[in-house]
Amino acid sequence: MEKLNYEVLKKSGYTGYILENAPEKVLQFGEGNFLRAFVNYWFDVSNEKANWNGKCCLVQPIAPGLAKLINEQEGLYTLYLRGMENGVKVDRKRVISSVSRCLNPYEKADFDAMMEVAVSDDLEYVVSNTTEAGIVYDPACQLADEPASSFPGKLTQVLYKRYQAGKGGLVILSCELIDNNGKELLKCVNQYIDQWGLEAGFAAYVNEKCTFCSTLVDRIVPGRIRDAAEVARLDAENGYTDPLTDVGEVFGVWNIEGPAWLEEQLPFKRAGVNCPVVPDVTPYKKRKVRILNGAHTGFVLGAYLGGFDIVRECMEDDSVRGFMNKMLYEEVVPVLPLAKEDAEGFAAAVQDRFNNPFVNHELMSISLNSTSKWRARNMPSFLEYIEKYGCLPACLTMSFAAYIAFFSNDIQELNDAGLVCRRPKGNCYTCSDDRWALEFYYNHRNDSVEELVHAVMTNEQMWGQDLTLVPGFEAATVANLTKIRTEGAVAAYASCL
Repeated sequence: MEKLNYEVLKKSGYTGYILENAPEKVLQFGEGNFLRAFVNYWFDVSNEKANWNGKCCLVQPIAPGLAKLINEQEGLYTLYLRGMENGVKVDRKRVISSVSRCLNPYEKADFDAMMEVAVSDDLEYVVSNTTEAGIVYDPACQLADEPASSFPGKLTQVLYKRYQAGKGGLVILSCELIDNNGKELLKCVNQYIDQWGLEAGFAAYVNEKCTFCSTLVDRIVPGRIRDAAEVARLDAENGYTDPLTDVGEVFGVWNIEGPAWLEEQLPFKRAGVNCPVVPDVTPYKKRKVRILNGAHTGFVLGAYLGGFDIVRECMEDDSVRGFMNKMLYEEVVPVLPLAKEDAEGFAAAVQDRFNNPFVNHELMSISLNSTSKWRARNMPSFLEYIEKYGCLPACLTMSFAAYIAFFSNDIQELNDAGLVCRRPKGNCYTCSDDRWALEFYYNHRNDSVEELVHAVMTNEQMWGQDLTLVPGFEAATVANLTKIRTEGAVAAYASCL
């Protein structure tokens, strides 16, 4: 069977949208699964729905990468978006044609090609996802390097080449998973301008003519299909092989922080896709952390003690699902700095995302580093609820007791792998967290419920404050932890409803 390319696709009988030729309007640093299931998907839909008529030229951030394979397939690949949408199972296939080619700048010809794209009149955007470690200033980089080793160094080279050619500024859309990703990237570029002694006119070009946008990305991308039988079945259905096949969840949102004019320039609004331009992504990051991530941390620890192993199973249980929804709708959403309908809409999608029949998301993988996670994801909602309403939020209060229960349930030993506890159903599990936190729980393994709760709540290394000063919280946690240990976590969750 032949590998996917335009000619093979035509012979396969594919009837979906395809755009074979268009100008390269995006220079994209990163060619991995995430960007191809996210950014390149949005631009592909924009070609179809908004007549954007553009292509993305990809660049490998590091020497080993997918350039050869992407070019063999003429930029084409198959994307499956899978999950639940409004309670209905969805499995959508789309062949993505928004990618023109992929360059490996560590080869001389491709470095030169990248610089040709840099000065193109068609170029409008730079997109990047070079991992959390990608936006770093490395003083070893030099302007004459071909290429600079760091991504900010490469971007400075690209922008300087464009400036020297007298071409207009670009919009830079940073997708790395760090706070203020666009601002941090601009900071690094300015450091290279200073280090390399580049002229003041270029500094003004970068800071005034170019627009560096911080963005918030949200789509789970499992990536390639690993089951050989399923790969063979899909190849037979498609009429071609595609080693670049990508898989993402149905849900996706790209919040882009930028000026109002950018929403009109970008094709996304016209295409009707979920990529809004907003004045500040901070509230949307807070929405994601407190609703999506906070839901995970809020219910999975107790659910694991209650006998569940994967997230989807939890959504099939009335008590656990009801507990999560009450926590989100009645305790988290009301204290978010966003319109109620916006936050509730995001919360409504969470149940579908957690109920994805194509993803087996293990509770134990979510449990990693739960001490810092509860502090960052759940504690702010907990404290703000109390400040706003003057009482304890029942579900968030219970989730704190479930956190303690998870790290203290029939402790067996502390070894190099972590803290070994025993589940009520009989099997042992290993808690993974900061070593000092694991040592704390091991040292308190013989405490009474009252002693343990007091020790946890007064541990300011864990919480940055003494939580016993929250009125009624200590007594409620003692009662909740006792209930979890005597009646089971699921029954304890049900008692909150």
